[in-house]
Parts: sequence; structure tokens; C-alpha cells
Amino acid sequence: MFPGFTEFNIAVSPTVTIYGLKAGTGPPLLLLHGFPQTHHIWHKIAPELISYFTVILMDLRGYGKSSKPSSSASEQHKPYSKSAMATDCTSLMTQLGFEKFSIVSHDRGARIAHKLCVDFPDRVERLMLLDIAPTLAMFEKTDQFFATAYWHWFFLIQPSPFPEKVLIASPSVFEERFFGGGYSGGTGYMSLEAKAEYMAQFTDEEGVHAMCEDYRAAAGIDLMEARRDMEMGRKVRCPVRVLWGKTGVIEKSFDCLGEWRAVSEGSVTGEAVESGHYIAEQVPDVLLRHIKEFFVN
Repeated sequence: MFPGFTEFNIAVSPTVTIYGLKAGTGPPLLLLHGFPQTHHIWHKIAPELISYFTVILMDLRGYGKSSKPSSSASEQHKPYSKSAMATDCTSLMTQLGFEKFSIVSHDRGARIAHKLCVDFPDRVERLMLLDIAPTLAMFEKTDQFFATAYWHWFFLIQPSPFPEKVLIASPSVFEERFFGGGYSGGTGYMSLEAKAEYMAQFTDEEGVHAMCEDYRAAAGIDLMEARRDMEMGRKVRCPVRVLWGKTGVIEKSFDCLGEWRAVSEGSVTGEAVESGHYIAEQVPDVLLRHIKEFFVN
């Protein structure tokens, strides 16, 4: 699915090794996936980008072939805080030889990218965010419609081992509910090979626990850190491009551009596109056009 790319396994801390792929020439572009996915989400666009960029794809900690460190409520799920996962990214890029880089990010990866830009403002030149509003705004402005549509947010944060046991026992039920249309905004766009990669994670108890911990951190320590960042005036400094799906929940529930402008100091541009949640797989040509326009021109 990724012709011309080479694999890497890089230790970014004593407990975490990041798996990924790298190819191309030109300025570095880091691509960050979301839940419950892996770097495979980029298979429709990554081969087209290597003529313009040095493209780095990584599996986030807790996902795919990257490490899945232990985590629990007693430590506030800190190993899966977006600040910890952002540090993975900066350590990885440093070891690959890139002090400055740009980011394209989706879903959970975009939440990590947001925190990375706040904590390491001198590292990121440009940021693209796909189909999210800031985590704090989404939690604080939750209503019945959003809670129903994003049911998994509130299921996955339940104390361990309840959601883990349900997911391990019934992965096919989750697959149909999650990828079956409503949340994702359609069917038929996801390759069987990519979906198999995503769903393989649900056979791994450590992986399922890690994904739940990602969401538990988002509902706890991530919110505390976001509130502290806002109190201290720590915002995204680099130019931002935001895309979200016209048929998705973000379009119906949030002022996407307004919310990102509230947490950014620089320019924030973007638009709704003819897609559901999975923009990179549903409308790859549209995403490629925006990437070239925003990062190249």
C-alpha cells in the first residue's frame, strides 16, 4: 500500500518505540492518524506526496505496531495524555533529523498535533487538522445530539475493564456500528486491507486497553492541561488549515473555524468538504489539493 516507503522502529523514550514509514524528498511532513486506525489511513494520499515532501507516517503510541505502555486511573492515564504523545512526535522527528516540520492530522492525531503546537511552538511550521474541533470545546459544548452521535467517546472512557471486555468480545458489532455509515458518513470508501489493519487491533488486549486509555486521558488530564494552556495564553502560533466533513458531526455541532481561531494566534483557514469523518479515505483528491495549496504554494 506504500510503494517506495521504508520502515522504521525508533525508541522515543525508555518505554516507547514508534513504528512508521518514511519516503520522499523535500520539506518534512508528518502525518498523524486517528482512532481506531493506523498509518494505513494515509494509503490513498501518501504515495502522491513524496514528490513534494519527505513524508513520515507513524503509528501513534497505543496503536498499530507502536508500543503500548501500561496506564491506569491511578496515574491519571498520563501515558496517553496528548502532551506525552506529542513528545513522542517531536522526539521521533528529532531522531529523523528534522527540527522543524509540518503536520497533517486526523481525529486523535489532530488532538495530539494541537498539543504539540502549543508545547513546541518553534517546531511546527504549518498545521492541517481534519474533522475535529478542540477537545475542550467539544466536551464543554456537548449536547444530546453530539453525545448520541459520538457515543464512543463516553463508552470508551468508562473505567477499565468494562469497555475493553466488550470490545474484545464483540469486535464485529463495534465494526458495524462504527464503520457502518452514521458516524463515518457513508460506506464503501475504506479498502478491505486498511479495515483489516484497523480491526486487527481489537484482537490485542494491550492495544484495546491503550485505545481506551487514549480516550480516558482526553476526558481528564487533557482537559486540565487545555484549561491551563488557555489560562496562560498558550495558543497555536503557526498557520492552520482545517477541513471537516459536510455530512459529519462537526459540521452539525460546532463552529469549526471559530473554535480553532479561539485557540490560535495565527491565521486559521478552511472549509467543509463533501465527506464524512474519514476525509483521507473518502475524498483523497480533495485532501491532496488542499495539502498542495496550503503547504506547497
